Amino acid sequence: MTTQPHPGWYPDPSGEFDERYWSGTDWSDETRQKPPSPQPADPNTQPTEGHVPTTATTPNQVHKQVAKSGGGAESGGGTLFTEPILVVNQKTKLIEVNSEYAIYDQAGVQIGAVRQVGQSALKKFIRVIGNVDQFLTHVLEVVDANGVVQMTLTRPRKILKSKVEIAGPDGRSIGTIKQLNALGKIRFAMEAGGTVVGYLNAQNWRAWNFSITDHNGNEVAVITKSWEGLARTLFTTADRYVVRIHKPLADPLLTMVVASAVSVDTALKQDSRGFS
Repeated sequence: MTTQPHPGWYPDPSGEFDERYWSGTDWSDETRQKPPSPQPADPNTQPTEGHVPTTATTPNQVHKQVAKSGGGAESGGGTLFTEPILVVNQKTKLIEVNSEYAIYDQAGVQIGAVRQVGQSALKKFIRVIGNVDQFLTHVLEVVDANGVVQMTLTRPRKILKSKVEIAGPDGRSIGTIKQLNALGKIRFAMEAGGTVVGYLNAQNWRAWNFSITDHNGNEVAVITKSWEGLARTLFTTADRYVVRIHKPLADPLLTMVVASAVSVDTALKQDSRGFS
């Protein structure tokens, strides 16, 4: 008596497909292609707009940032929208013409990133030779750990006050973050559908730290700048900060809070003169 092979996937005897399913008694109509073998990365290839920015941050460094900002919290769901603490660290570059940030949870696991997109070679050249960022439009994508876009942030060119337009992955508008004043402690209104859902408030005139409140003025989150030395205290190159969300939030406030948190450095403070 001949023993039949156990049910499972085997090389397709017809050669038409990579594999065909054997039922235990006969070949089925179920077929599949094997996934292609990964190709070695070309070290000369420049990253595309679809890449996920990373930094040289270690879990121990993240732990120190979180500890200095007030300590850890109960773990969340492991995503940008379910973690109570987000650590946002900018990628260090000699000349900053393409802003990139990595986003970590409180354990030091990267769960997302912010990447600047849509810049022409001319625009990058202009940014290198002159301090004109505030007069340029900047577009950033917030992506998850797999590089899937979660939202797009657009900061149009400004004269005195900034605003950031937030769109979902499908391109539909979610809301806008609008600067309310140009002097003193800067405040922003977070609007969705023409209604104010919250505020982003600088805690001092340097705008190092922020308090985020709902429309009634109740604090729901804070952004704490990590001290990186005197030369980096104004949200300039290679900034690092910790976002602490106090309680679960519903949309659109949740998305607006995450958008505010991960874009405050690049989208709201592009020019070296701060918000003014």
